Amino acid sequence: MEKIYNDYLSEGIEIHSDNFRDDALLKAGLKLNHLRMIVTIEDHGQISAAAESMNMSQPAASRMLSEMESIVKSPLYERVARGVVLTPFGLALAKRARKILLELREAGRELGALRTGRGGSVFLGAVTAPAISLVVPAIQRVTRTYPGIEINIEVENSNVLARELLAARHDFIISRIPDDLDPRLFTAHEIGVEKACLVVRNGHPLLERGVAGLHDLAGYDWVFQPPGTLLRRKVEDIFLAAGVPLPENVVNTSSLLLTLAVVCKTDAIAPIALDMAQFICGQTSQAGESSILPIDFDIDVRPYSLITARERAMPPSARLLHDMILEESRHLSPT
Repeated sequence: MEKIYNDYLSEGIEIHSDNFRDDALLKAGLKLNHLRMIVTIEDHGQISAAAESMNMSQPAASRMLSEMESIVKSPLYERVARGVVLTPFGLALAKRARKILLELREAGRELGALRTGRGGSVFLGAVTAPAISLVVPAIQRVTRTYPGIEINIEVENSNVLARELLAARHDFIISRIPDDLDPRLFTAHEIGVEKACLVVRNGHPLLERGVAGLHDLAGYDWVFQPPGTLLRRKVEDIFLAAGVPLPENVVNTSSLLLTLAVVCKTDAIAPIALDMAQFICGQTSQAGESSILPIDFDIDVRPYSLITARERAMPPSARLLHDMILEESRHLSPT
């Protein structure tokens, strides 16, 4: 980014601090749609994708970016091989724009709660295991304490959740910080280790053997989460560490429903979170026509944490649910 900054200086582009005094940007015509655009450009890295996200044409998006550069009198983005990157000026504007848009969203939530008399809303993301073992019990408690609260939950992998937290789509998440993101962007409180297991259909040949070892599993089809996800990498590492060939026939899907459908109709094996498996197996439905396969090794995924975006305050309803989930985690793992 320093190189980009210096390039602009060498090209004779003038940069004046006067452009950013007081309400100069508003007087020059900066609008909320401009703020949404710069944030969307940062999130997507492509003008075409940003335009689609904002339901406008690509030429209209390009014109909006040109308007913004005229207003701030500074270059906001640079074209690269795969799209665009924000300049230091664009990054600075996007950072402030994100906070402004978040505050407006929170204002809308607070006003809506006042108008309706309801208890506000919470936006939460979680990986599978704590969604069942921690979030559900906490929800039961918080709805008694805070009547009328509306809770929105997304269950996804850590890569998706962390980015959505930074994009202000969640108040907090129960997840891990991906290796490719700066941990200084987050505040994290470790609360548990996700245990996983292997699930097969009822009547699967391996169930007749009692406890299965790695060598017993290699010849079967598998249903995995997409490549690079933590649970999949953990299982692959277990195979590699034992010198056992990785499964050859693999179905990749992030859908738990599709995973169970394949498992129940075939001899495929699937690793899933233990809490989820215990909830599903034995239920009176086709999804419940599956069993946890006894194995002679453990599948412990990297610890997960309660994660918030640094320097972003949570609304009272979200703070309440956050603290109750933290309390639930202490009950499950007393120190």
